[in-house]
Amino acid sequence: MVTDAEITRAASALAAGELVVFPTETVYGIGCDATNAAALARLCATKNRPAEKGIAVVLGSAEMVEAITTDVNVEARALMAALWPGPVTVLLPSRSDLAEQIVRDGRTGCRVSGDAVARRLSRVLGRPVASPSANPSDRKPANTADEARAYFGDAVAVYLDDGPRHGTPSTLVDPGPPLRVLREGPVSEAALRAALASR
Repeated sequence: MVTDAEITRAASALAAGELVVFPTETVYGIGCDATNAAALARLCATKNRPAEKGIAVVLGSAEMVEAITTDVNVEARALMAALWPGPVTVLLPSRSDLAEQIVRDGRTGCRVSGDAVARRLSRVLGRPVASPSANPSDRKPANTADEARAYFGDAVAVYLDDGPRHGTPSTLVDPGPPLRVLREGPVSEAALRAALASR
């Protein structure tokens, strides 16, 4: 179990521009302060992540979406209300002041994680946390903190170990209209459409 003291230490590391590995409801993520361009550059270099691939962010709460966008349409709101917290990353129009690493084609992927540790980390930091999976770009996502440590070693300041995770990366969706599933994941297209139909 991850303690409050460990969360506080990890949030302090993020605030200082360092990298942190933490659990999500799907796999382990490697994160940084999503508002810190230098930290985002370090994150991309550490993962050897291609520049053309966007980086999604984890939010501590749905209200924190205001740090990412000022434009949430009714379709996005329906998905957020029905499926957050949970493994659904929703593409939203990006604010103009966001770092380029988390913006692709004018949008940023966001989710409120279903994992309490990930949510608490973002809330204690007070900002969104960039959260790609914890693996170099050509390796499989880490399901444990030890797997992530084997990948990254001292390049990561804090590892938050909350036991194994056995999920797959989140469902990535453009809420549209029309709805488009850009990456299949734990939440099915049928569940997404049901959430939209319930609005």
